[in-house]
Amino acid sequence: MAAAGVLLFVAVSLACLSVSGNLVSGERSFSIDYKHNCFLKDGKPFQYISGSIHYSRIPRYYWRDRLVKMYMTGLNAIQVYVPWNFHEAVQGVHNFTGDRDLEHFLDLANQTGLLVILRPGPYICAEWEMGGLPAWLLQKPNIILRSADTDYAQAVSNWLAVLLPKMKPWLYINGGNIISVQVENEYGSYYACDYNYMRHLRTLFRFFLGEDTVLFTTDGNTDKEMTCGTLEGLYATVDFGTDTNVTEAFSRQRRFEPRGPLVNSEFYTGWLDHWGDQHAVVDAQKVSRVLGEMLTMGANVNMYMFEGGTNFGYWNGADHDTRFRSVVTSYDYDAPLSEAGDPTEKLLAIRDVIKQFRDIPSGPMPPATPKFAYGFVTLRKVGNVSSLLNTLSPLGPVKSQHPLTFEEMKQYYGYMLYRTTLPRDLSEPTPLISPLNGVHDRAYVSVNGVFRGLLERDTALVMNITGQQGDTVDILVENMGRVNFGSKINDYKGLLSNLILGKDVLTDWKIYPLDIDGAIAARWPHSDSRKYFPTPQKEPLPGPAIYMGTLQPNGLAWDTFLKLYEWTKGQVWINGVNLGRYWPARGPQQTLYIPGPLLSTSLPNNITVLELEGAPAHLRVLFMDRPQLSVPVQ
Repeated sequence: MAAAGVLLFVAVSLACLSVSGNLVSGERSFSIDYKHNCFLKDGKPFQYISGSIHYSRIPRYYWRDRLVKMYMTGLNAIQVYVPWNFHEAVQGVHNFTGDRDLEHFLDLANQTGLLVILRPGPYICAEWEMGGLPAWLLQKPNIILRSADTDYAQAVSNWLAVLLPKMKPWLYINGGNIISVQVENEYGSYYACDYNYMRHLRTLFRFFLGEDTVLFTTDGNTDKEMTCGTLEGLYATVDFGTDTNVTEAFSRQRRFEPRGPLVNSEFYTGWLDHWGDQHAVVDAQKVSRVLGEMLTMGANVNMYMFEGGTNFGYWNGADHDTRFRSVVTSYDYDAPLSEAGDPTEKLLAIRDVIKQFRDIPSGPMPPATPKFAYGFVTLRKVGNVSSLLNTLSPLGPVKSQHPLTFEEMKQYYGYMLYRTTLPRDLSEPTPLISPLNGVHDRAYVSVNGVFRGLLERDTALVMNITGQQGDTVDILVENMGRVNFGSKINDYKGLLSNLILGKDVLTDWKIYPLDIDGAIAARWPHSDSRKYFPTPQKEPLPGPAIYMGTLQPNGLAWDTFLKLYEWTKGQVWINGVNLGRYWPARGPQQTLYIPGPLLSTSLPNNITVLELEGAPAHLRVLFMDRPQLSVPVQ
């Protein structure tokens, strides 16, 4: 039966390829030919072979390099997500400059010869913080995200009224390179199944982009997902990976979209990693075999990812199925282009498949960017976080009887410190409990400046402490990235409920929002370094602390990879840029990617580390010329 199905699909695709439209010379068009089951570009049958690339995960300096490599592989299109929270981190303030210059990215793709499949959300998933939705939406308690909820729908309307008019000139039919636009993303996998919401989006997209734009949906390869995710007037496509029966998957698309082109909007070339997972790998031969099978059917394929890039800063997402699991900093994805944009064996295998279906550009594949092992740098301690609050929280604390969340404090990412005092003497170890699993996501507990341990969401809900009445209790809480998929994307951060110490509810809090990024962007602590001297001690004391050092210039600004061997968990900045989280103890990722353009060839390169649990005695970090993403998890 499968073979017969393939022959049917091949016959359909060949019929499509035999069509030729009559088009006025010079007129640009992109449409769906339902009669012949294909796309038409300028009136002629068109099959796209596309790859996903996220401008938000790649420094602007490298956009052209990555796009050229995709073009030279034989792709004729790219697929691009627009993360709403990347452009509107503060409600009503829109940023489309620098690494957020979406139109510059589209222009580079156009210059390179690549068409664009645009995925503007408003929800994107993408293993990105909160699936691309801005955390400020959570200021309304009980908001129902991704639904016709009035506040959510209004915020979406406001955002799309900014974004979509910027995109309209870039539509292929208007002289640009955007051939199709996705509405929402994998909506069928969300519990709400709110058709009024999808109708609202369809109305907005049509209003801002016009009636002639090809709008589509993408959903997982199940009946339930296709039922809730599709809507009349939006072309229904599917996504699936190498372990799926291709004929069955496209048969499901056919049940929801009886006529038109076959489309796999996300063909998985690899997969993501969570902290504590084994590093995901998908076999290159499997990828090329299934790709060839789909292209033979005449299907349109987008490979997700073609280059993954990096979750710099706090942009990684998280999953919550049975428990909370945070996505690692690297978004290498075992993709055809590595995290650093280097061609892989998988890319060459894919190019060999594409050669069988279309002429690919002549000339050499651009090489990997140069890498350099700068060697060891020894850091020195600046101080414990609790002793640096004047610098890290310049506006001082907010006082509250009960803990406030990150969202209530309007501090959406990073870290916040909660301070109170012991209500009585505790001579015996006394349990500190988060009874409602209210620590989101990890809390580092100190008493009078001495680190006592940690509480972790879903994992460690109780620990013991001792002390005297009036002792200072500091609880540094880390937001490890909001859930990006499923029903739990309303992911509030901080202390969401009271903590109980023995028989007492802890109250009278001072809550310090920490602007560590702001301080470091202003060149602290290096601008103040004369204040800081290494404390003479054999072992650095455990607990949250800041460390600093410099990588001396050697005339090179090449890509490199930072390894924090025997450091425990934390965050790293180079020259004020937040590289992301490290957690070698949990793995699998052991190195952080540093793009060469972040480094100075002539000035000392400032390294700042926030270590949350415990630094090694040697206080060294190592700059290597290759990544380590797959060290086995303990």
